[in-house]
Amino acid sequence: MKPLLRLARIVDRLNHAIGELMSWAILAVVLLSAGNAIVRKALSIGSNAALELQLYLFAAIFLLNGGYTLLRDEHIRIDVLFARLGERTRMWIDILGILFFLLPMAFMTAWMTLPVLQRTFVGNEHSASEGGLLIWPAWALVVAGFTLLILQALAELIKRVAKLRGLELPKSPHEEDAAGLDPLAAMMQDRKEGDAR
Repeated sequence: MKPLLRLARIVDRLNHAIGELMSWAILAVVLLSAGNAIVRKALSIGSNAALELQLYLFAAIFLLNGGYTLLRDEHIRIDVLFARLGERTRMWIDILGILFFLLPMAFMTAWMTLPVLQRTFVGNEHSASEGGLLIWPAWALVVAGFTLLILQALAELIKRVAKLRGLELPKSPHEEDAAGLDPLAAMMQDRKEGDAR
């Protein structure tokens, strides 16, 4: 089980790093959107490529953060019921949800996207807009995002099974970050962990 936990730790760090990087992509998309709006209104100059780049950045933020969101256990769930259950029951629900819902859906989405990615890459397809961007990077984001989600789902599965077996789990990357943050951030992290128990 220890090699699997080490592998889960590597996946945690990968998705944590990508999540941190995507926070900068949010700043980039805001600046690009503001710049596009200002140039369009003030100078009556527009660029389809710049508008499409906004969409690509937004897609990257949304798709590549799926694994990071799962790592932080911040996906939407019905907490009204879930929070009232015991810890072992919650872990079993997570395990069954990952095995029967999350993994099949993520595998199917990534697998069905691969032929479209290949076709658009080989055909060097561009968007229909004048001066538009290549299409394949958008499809590559879908495959990359769901691959990261699959890896994180497997890591979460490993951690849940290990916890059910009574093994101690190392701190997650965001818990390590919280330890190095200011007292208010650390207090908020402790409160969230307390609520989860």
